[in-house]
Amino acid sequence: MVYEVGILPLDRLAGPAARATELLARLDERLAHSPVREGWIERSHFHDAVAALWVEGELVHLEDLVFHDAEMDQRTPTHELTRAHVVLRKRRRILTQARDWPFCREGLRELTGRTGAEAPLSESDPDAEGREAAEADAGASEQSEDDTLAQEFAEIDAVLARSSKLLSGAEIAAARPRQDDDRLAVLFDGDRDEGARLAEWREVAERTRGFPLVLRAAVLLDAWTDIEVLQRGDWIGPLLVAALLRQEGLCAHHLANLHLGAQKVPRERRRSRDRVERLLAWIDVMFKAAGFGLKEHDRLLLAKERMERVLRGRRASSKLPALVDLVLSRPLVSTSMVQKELVVSRQGALDLIGATNLREMTGRGSFRAWGIL
Repeated sequence: MVYEVGILPLDRLAGPAARATELLARLDERLAHSPVREGWIERSHFHDAVAALWVEGELVHLEDLVFHDAEMDQRTPTHELTRAHVVLRKRRRILTQARDWPFCREGLRELTGRTGAEAPLSESDPDAEGREAAEADAGASEQSEDDTLAQEFAEIDAVLARSSKLLSGAEIAAARPRQDDDRLAVLFDGDRDEGARLAEWREVAERTRGFPLVLRAAVLLDAWTDIEVLQRGDWIGPLLVAALLRQEGLCAHHLANLHLGAQKVPRERRRSRDRVERLLAWIDVMFKAAGFGLKEHDRLLLAKERMERVLRGRRASSKLPALVDLVLSRPLVSTSMVQKELVVSRQGALDLIGATNLREMTGRGSFRAWGIL
């Protein structure tokens, strides 16, 4: 299946694309010098990971994802929760790398498990092979006398190594046999060439290189859904497009929350039979994502100013500044998280939380969590 870019009706697309571009640029410029930028980015990872599963029809609670990331699960993690955590880790991974990393061979392999194109095979040199064979024959006679002694020493070294591991308490992990992909036939279609589909999507990216950036991103989002690049992992497409917005400089200081924007646009629009309507929906996704980001940024600024009033007159050794940074970087925090991050007792954590007037988010008597108002 070939995705045709075709001729786009700019009279319908240019206006919404310009508005989305303006809002994304305004958000990125505000984050560039913002005192809550790092906290905003961390919180956006959690919100977008939950939204990614919501778009696929799965429900993951935000508090469960926060506790799972902190390795403080209150219940056995579900499959949906572990998938949301994968999205969270991938977003963090993209931001820690260079801007062009997601589209290089290594980045694509790590994000999608596919390269998108076969690597060129290295040509063998028959003369070099002949020289290596001759050198091996010449050295065989010289090494034949030392082979027996070397083998005995190697066996002794292996025994000593195993003994050292046992004495130190380390377990010798048995090598796992290579698993046959046939066992996954129920989950994956063996006749589906995901590498070729990914290469086709990258070809669409090359053909739209001259488009306005937001319009190009909308086409790539639509192409990812239309081509159905991956059988499992539809959330990877919006991550790659968000990485493209970052690479091109429109979102240079953050990774756009496209899943969060898609959560606010009806699925009927994103899956419409009218291609132009789908492109307008994807442009609206970027507009909604930027709008949410601006509101969240303003809310964090106000919360930071309110909590900083509590810091006035405190000792220099007070743990409250560290608590403020922790609260701004997580959608919610628990007593155990505060204890772990700030190295305080449980009662000390409760006293710090009470001093900052945080809001209790769960409404429970136990396993409570707090966040900003």
